[in-house]
Amino acid sequence: MDLASKVRLIKDFPKPGINFRDITTLLQDAGAFRQAVDELVELCKGLAVDVIACPEARGFVLGAPLAYAMGKGVVLLRKPGKLPGKTVCHSYELEYGSDALEVHEGAIQPGQKVLLVDDVLATGGTVAAAVELVKKSGGEVAGVAFLIELLGLDGREKLSGYPVVTLLQLEA
Repeated sequence: MDLASKVRLIKDFPKPGINFRDITTLLQDAGAFRQAVDELVELCKGLAVDVIACPEARGFVLGAPLAYAMGKGVVLLRKPGKLPGKTVCHSYELEYGSDALEVHEGAIQPGQKVLLVDDVLATGGTVAAAVELVKKSGGEVAGVAFLIELLGLDGREKLSGYPVVTLLQLEA
């Protein structure tokens, strides 16, 4: 199945000039969703991973089934104020503002090999923040995996030194 055809393009969202790749249409198709997870599992097989970490919200949707299929635990990277215990935080800039990610203290153990999973690699701001959060927690980034990489936005450049796995490469 052509998974790229299952991803909807929404122009000028969340602001004018941004072309948003909506994966909800792919997720609604059970066969496409299963194929996407299965193909990501296959692409990540060679990575030595102890746990999978994923930023909210769409990272959860892909990270959890990927972790299940790989027999790994899941660590959730949340927006500030969403986790009930003590947290580690990292702030970052986006193309249309700023944001932050938090993780529970101790959720990532020192030396643990972490696979970061998210839906889209665009400018790389969110995943670069996730990398820093893993480091602050004492973990090691074993690789990063995405359903979609948007070409021309140079997000991959922020990930030099880490294995990058992308299922689909689409024009921004």
